Order: sequence, then structure tokens, then C-alpha cells
Amino acid sequence: MQATGSLEQVDLIMLPELSQEEVYRYTRHVIIPEVGMEGQRKLKAASVLIIGTGGLGSPISLYLAAAGVGHIGIVDYDVVDSSNLQRQIIHDTSRIGELKVTSAQQRMLGINPYIQVDTYHEVFNSENAPQIAKDYDILVDGTDNFPTRYLINDLCVLTNKPYVYGSIFRFEGQVSVFNVQGGPCYRCLFAEPPPPNSVPTCAEGGVFGVLPGTIGTIQATETLKLIMGIGSSLTGKLLLYDALEMSFQIVHLQKNPACKVCGDHPEITQLIDYEQFCGTPAHDQPIAPITQRTIEPRQLAEKLRKGEPIRLIDVREPVEQQISSLPNAENIPIMRFARHIPSLDPNEQIVLFCRTGIRSAQALDMLQKAGFSNVWHLRGGINAWAQEVDPGMYQY
Repeated sequence: MQATGSLEQVDLIMLPELSQEEVYRYTRHVIIPEVGMEGQRKLKAASVLIIGTGGLGSPISLYLAAAGVGHIGIVDYDVVDSSNLQRQIIHDTSRIGELKVTSAQQRMLGINPYIQVDTYHEVFNSENAPQIAKDYDILVDGTDNFPTRYLINDLCVLTNKPYVYGSIFRFEGQVSVFNVQGGPCYRCLFAEPPPPNSVPTCAEGGVFGVLPGTIGTIQATETLKLIMGIGSSLTGKLLLYDALEMSFQIVHLQKNPACKVCGDHPEITQLIDYEQFCGTPAHDQPIAPITQRTIEPRQLAEKLRKGEPIRLIDVREPVEQQISSLPNAENIPIMRFARHIPSLDPNEQIVLFCRTGIRSAQALDMLQKAGFSNVWHLRGGINAWAQEVDPGMYQY
């Protein structure tokens, strides 16, 4: 007992002190018995890396900054766009066009000038992830793609760090804490990624604006609890939330002894190429097809004006046609596109389109691999058509 008490005293001595201004700022924390001065000092001593400053990253970043986590890193390669503002509440209209990490950093320091916020304007990948993450205690997932999730997980297992996981889609969300106290990792739950193009991103499938606030706040809660060592963690549990039904469910998870990264005989001992592993990109850029065959909006408009026989295929979700559409286009959503390939005629001239060209590039890749040669996809998607051919059409 005496040895344990001595260790606690040494730990307490090593924690940074709080200034009078900080004590006053965090008063509503330090008067909670489970937090106290020691818990707040633990927060000040902690370092957390948040990957993504979008829908999930916004509430995570805001609440960790407000809570007084002393050192926060934020990673994002993107810039603020007006379409982000429906859910990415850390940014505002005045920041459109700015780097997301810069916008988020300024907002976080505006909330709490007593913390350090480091920014990394780059895609988080196997090459830079170890260097970026080396000085952080906990990694928090604010991403929306499978390659980065597997990367974060494997990095956390290999470096023995907790992974606070969150995922959202339309009205549903998930939260868990992986790689803590011998608990399961993300690969124990999802040993293999889903087939490419089988699960749409939020950009493709949409997300209820307040949903990331709910899920991201829970992730922030789990992070703060881990730092202070209080409460019961979501390690070994998967929290499922349905906003439409306003329901929460807990699924209990088990560590997989055969897991390829954290199991008894791991096969993965270093980071791999996660985009190749998942068959999808870790960023919102088109997958480069075998041979990139794009058609310009004005070029397509001229062909249609001349009455050339073109089979227009819209690979968006049906609901997107309520926003904008092209005449006589048939709808085959990307999620179901592969199964429709046998019904397409390789001798027809086919032009594929979507919102911005990402999904149509994926569909083009599928057709080229299936031996189609007279196939194209619309450069920039229907949004580019609206900009260059029909300015009266909605963009989204």
C-alpha cells in the first residue's frame, strides 16, 4: 500500500500546476469530486491527436480545448467549404477557403488560450503517421473513410496507444474505445474492410447535421475519462446510436486471438498501404481508372445537341436527382453498379456522371476492368455541368 501511495504522490508532483486564471476557468470541473484539481492537472498534462477537423472533429476539438487538454494536434488536408457548415461547427462562413486546420486552431485557441494546438495540413498516411503521432498519448478518429481507420488502429496497436473511434452515416453513429487494457482493437471487430464502393461516404450518402455533434461529443467524453482515469470506458463495447429512433444500444466485443495485428500471432507488424488494402482512397479525390477517359461538360452538351446516341448513366443516389438531373439519364447508383454491368452493352457509347466525378470515376474503372472501351465519365460531375452549361441548375 505504501508503494502505491508513493507512486501516486510522485505522479501528482510531476503534473503541471494550474494558474489562478486556469483554476477559475475550470471551476465547474475542479469542484466535481471525480475530477478535482488532480484531474484538471492530468488534462493539462495530456496530449491528444485528432485526425480530421470535419463533422466529428468539430465537437471533439471544441470540447477537448474547452476542457483544458494541454496539447492537441489536429490533422486535415482539406479547406473549408460552405457545404461543410451544415455540421462542421468549428468553422464558419468567414473561414470559407481557409485551411481547415488553421480555422479549427484559431477557434480552439479563441475558446481556450491556455492550451497548445499544433496543426498538420496533410493527408494522414503510413509514411507520416508515426512521426505525427509520436508525441501524443491518445488518437481520436474524426475521419470518414476505412483506410484511415485501419491506419489509426494499427498505429495505436503497434505503439500501444488508445484509439477513440467514431463513425457516422445519415442518422446512425457508432463509438468505441480500442486497444485499452488488453481490450479488442478495430480489426477484432472488422477483420477485413467492406468491398470497395459498398459503403458510401458522408459526401456520397449524406449525414444528419446534428449527428456528428452527438457522436463527437461522446468521443470527447471517452477521451477525457481516459485521461483522468475515471468512470467506465467503452473499451470492449460498441455504442450504437440511432437519431431517428432516439435509441442507444451497447454491443459487447471480445478480443480476437486470431487478430492480424493484436492477436496471439500477429501478421501485421508495421504499417501497410491502407488505400490498397481497402481498395478506396483516404481522401475526397477520384480513383484514377486504368485509362482516365473524361468528357468535358460543354463537349457532352454539344454531342447531346447533335443527337449522338449516348447512354447517360447517373451513378448518384435517387434522392440526389431531386436536386439536379440531366435529360434522359438512367439512374444506377454506385452501390449497385457492379451487379448491373452484365446488362450494359459494351458497344454503346456510355457517359457516366455523379455529383463531382468521384463516383463516376469509380464506375468507369469498373467498366474498363470489365472490358468496356467506349465509355467516359463527366469531368467535375453534374456540378461542373451546372457551372459551365446550365447556370440555372442547383449545385450541391
